[in-house]
Amino acid sequence: MQESVTITDNRTGQSVEIPIVDGGVSATEWSKLLPGLWFYDPGFSATAECESAITYIDGDAGILRYRGYPIEQLAERSTYLEVAYLLLHGELPTDAQLAGWVDEITHHTYIHENMRKRFLEGFHYDAHPMGMLVSAVGALSTFYPEAKHIDDDDVRHKQIVRLIAKMPTLAAAAHRFSVGLPFVYPDNSLSFAENFLSMMWKTAEPRFQADPALARAIDLLFILHADHEQNCSTTAMRVVGSSHADPYSACAAAVAALYGPRHGGANEAVLRMLTAIGTIDAVPDFVRSVKEGHGRLQGFGHRVYKNYDPRAKIIRKAAYDVFEVTGKNPLLDIALKLEEVALADEYFIARRLYPNVDFYSGLIYQAMGFPLETFPVLFAIPRTAGWLSHWAEMLEQQTKIARPRQLYTGQAERDYVPIERRS
Repeated sequence: MQESVTITDNRTGQSVEIPIVDGGVSATEWSKLLPGLWFYDPGFSATAECESAITYIDGDAGILRYRGYPIEQLAERSTYLEVAYLLLHGELPTDAQLAGWVDEITHHTYIHENMRKRFLEGFHYDAHPMGMLVSAVGALSTFYPEAKHIDDDDVRHKQIVRLIAKMPTLAAAAHRFSVGLPFVYPDNSLSFAENFLSMMWKTAEPRFQADPALARAIDLLFILHADHEQNCSTTAMRVVGSSHADPYSACAAAVAALYGPRHGGANEAVLRMLTAIGTIDAVPDFVRSVKEGHGRLQGFGHRVYKNYDPRAKIIRKAAYDVFEVTGKNPLLDIALKLEEVALADEYFIARRLYPNVDFYSGLIYQAMGFPLETFPVLFAIPRTAGWLSHWAEMLEQQTKIARPRQLYTGQAERDYVPIERRS
């Protein structure tokens, strides 16, 4: 028997039976019975904006899969560029496909000299790296005017490669400008993660060689952040992309969404919270104050996950590999104690508040020397592959331009009042 729901208009007695397909019901069928009535769903918390075959999340069970592959397996066995290929193409690459893909990305990492000398260097000396990144990504469309031909498969592919390849270059350039360091050119002999670390940290040495454990940690974090279904920034990418804007403009919109502290600034908020707590002994009092409504437990709870975020488990383990190289982040003990106390407290258990990916990622980034201002930039680099996967999928589906409805709550019709008669 097919699963379905029946909706009855109590004003007329008319009903319509709507099939349940892939966990959803068609709003079009609803509108046939109730034209002019709209679902009121602020934040789209109960509305499926699209169909997608890219990422699966079961928030209650704590499951995350890319194209059907569990995130735990990909984190253990894969690389970021292999995962990016998977997200974009739907299947893991063969040896030859992966070699070709890595070669393409590696040889598109350079940015135009005018972008560096005339654009990036034109920002104010204390410009925020994320603000620079938003602007720089959008500006790339002026360097590649053919990008507007989004119906051409070859053109579309080249822009995807360019964006994934150049995002670390732009991110590192934005950071180095913000701290007064000279630009470092990409080193095509290095892996994706190693090259990024070289562009970030190289000083006077002829060639920067990242510690393998740190390069692997960055690659792992990039895998975990590569996609996360229809979050705020991905939705921004799809909405702007639905107007058939070029991918650079759509991606700039996604980066701008990520710039917001509610989205890309969560791990920074965790570090500020741990710093404010100060010592392990202060954790119980802090937890008590949160329960009394004073402050918030940053890094716990998630819009989607009502269980332990599977990415947080992976990062928690990876943190120790990083700390063996960098030395232990002094905030780690506070974080572990906070997790222990919170997970044993019925207040948080009843509310299904568990650590999310941001609870430990900031500790790793800080231990590796990244300033707080670069945290959302580090988020944008890997998420570019996810954004572009959704952008390409949306175009293949010939999605309509995004145009949500509203419930009007303003004034009824009224006549214009001359200014001398207004009170």
